[in-house]
Amino acid sequence: MKHKSLILFSFALVFLFMAGCRSPRRENITEIENIEKSLFDQESAIDRTKVGELIDLYVRFADTYPDDSLSPAYLFKAGDMAMNTNRSQQAIEFYKRIIDNYPDYPKVPEALFLQGYVYENNLGRLDEAKRIYEQFLELYPENDFADDARVSLQFLGKTPEELIEIFQQQSAPAAE
Repeated sequence: MKHKSLILFSFALVFLFMAGCRSPRRENITEIENIEKSLFDQESAIDRTKVGELIDLYVRFADTYPDDSLSPAYLFKAGDMAMNTNRSQQAIEFYKRIIDNYPDYPKVPEALFLQGYVYENNLGRLDEAKRIYEQFLELYPENDFADDARVSLQFLGKTPEELIEIFQQQSAPAAE
């Protein structure tokens, strides 16, 4: 009888262990991966509703599991998706959240640079873009995006006509 009880107890433990493997965290990740796959595997135009759902899932994961190593990565993805779907203010907020809450995340410099980029190119807030590019160069002068920040500052606020003139002047001596 003891042997039968031990076997039943063992099966119960295995069952409980297996049930525990299907954690809410894992379910959230699976849901995110499924929507990412369906969104990026299609050849037609991006479904803006799915983009919104995916951004919401990224943010909900980061809110629920703020100490998880996936949280800053998901917020970064949310920022990129927001930036590329004209949700500029949202993108800035996601990048700021990464900078403020995950200072050791490797993409913090890129998040800062992208804030400047969004201010400049999506919102036309050149004063904010300038401030952020300067802050970026002060904090990360050797970063891969440092040259981009310098060029952005150099040409900030120039009209297309002014840029053409500048480029023509720069290439004129080389042509002679």
